[in-house]
Amino acid sequence: MFTGIVAAVGTVASCEKRGGDLRVVVQVGDLDLSDVEKGDSIAVNGACLTVVRFDDKTFTADVSMETVSLTAEKQWKPGVPVNLEKALTPTTRLGGHMMTGHVDGVGRVVRREPVGQSILFVIEAPSGLARYLAKKGSVSLDGISLTVNNVEGRQIYLNIVPHTADVTNVAAWTVGTDVNLEVDIIARYLERLLLGDQAAEPGSDASRPAPTGEGITARFLAEHGFFKQ
Repeated sequence: MFTGIVAAVGTVASCEKRGGDLRVVVQVGDLDLSDVEKGDSIAVNGACLTVVRFDDKTFTADVSMETVSLTAEKQWKPGVPVNLEKALTPTTRLGGHMMTGHVDGVGRVVRREPVGQSILFVIEAPSGLARYLAKKGSVSLDGISLTVNNVEGRQIYLNIVPHTADVTNVAAWTVGTDVNLEVDIIARYLERLLLGDQAAEPGSDASRPAPTGEGITARFLAEHGFFKQ
């Protein structure tokens, strides 16, 4: 688990193709690896990777075909700056929001402009993830915990303050940049829960409508035990 509070910006040192997977070496910059052990988790642009080898300045991890398919292609190239965060501990300050490091898909920057000392970004999410994004809700982009200021369709509006821009890879985002997107974990579980008994049916998934055909209504919630009519 992670919080989305980036600890350091590192750099992809090398990527070696192994079938559909990758063996990646990351230069960690200012990230302290003194308490890291083999098998620990480190989020790289929001993707949770398992450390298989490390020294004072780098760590090596294997990236599965599944992770490669769901993350931004530009991330897995030598020289690319990446946001780094070690897995949280029971004493970690929860300054962001709870994140799994399991990227759901790739968003794209469609607008960037200065607003005072901050930067306004508009990110277009994949259509299948739009329903998980809410005004004043949380979202992870490249492993950064951010608050959604507004939502229009599948576009989310974000205000990046100077400190966040200084300590992450945000400064490199331009129109057309792809970013790893993880939705709020609560939204994913809530949608699955709302399926009720239908979730146990073969082929059931969260994209199917409620059994009533009317979406999530007061009647649907009452029928599935969420409150009494």
